[in-house]
Amino acid sequence: MNNLKLEAEGDRTIRMTRSFNAARTAVFDAWTKPELLRRWLLGPGEHWSMPICDVDLRVGGTYRFVWRNGLDGTEMGLSGKYLEVAPPSRIVATESFDESWYPGSAVVETALTEKDGITTLTQRITYNSAAARDGVLRSPMEGGVRVSYDRLEELLTRKVL
Repeated sequence: MNNLKLEAEGDRTIRMTRSFNAARTAVFDAWTKPELLRRWLLGPGEHWSMPICDVDLRVGGTYRFVWRNGLDGTEMGLSGKYLEVAPPSRIVATESFDESWYPGSAVVETALTEKDGITTLTQRITYNSAAARDGVLRSPMEGGVRVSYDRLEELLTRKVL
């Protein structure tokens, strides 16, 4: 579908939406199960893997992702804590990179709605400051998100869930 929409909302939030031709339960599973996350949440390029993908999907539980570049061994880590978990419609979690490329941390609200077999993902990422949000908007983040969501669409289309 390649219909990612990314926009500023308020002074500290980025709002992203993307629709997928799949049931909400399938999108939720792909978003929360390590064996599926490892297949699509990789960002740009084909040389990245996710050797660490730990998910304790419960309020107060944590997650930990580490990506590795197969060309030079560079790693990028991300951790957070689940604040709200309501399968298959909503997840709220904190987000903090090991070597943060923006100041502070963020809170990520992910909502899934389904109509006629199409699931719309709406994500609101709220940063500690307007400067952090604006820095992310200037970064190549949108391209990485777009590539990952295209991979997710492909995974969902193959109906392997």
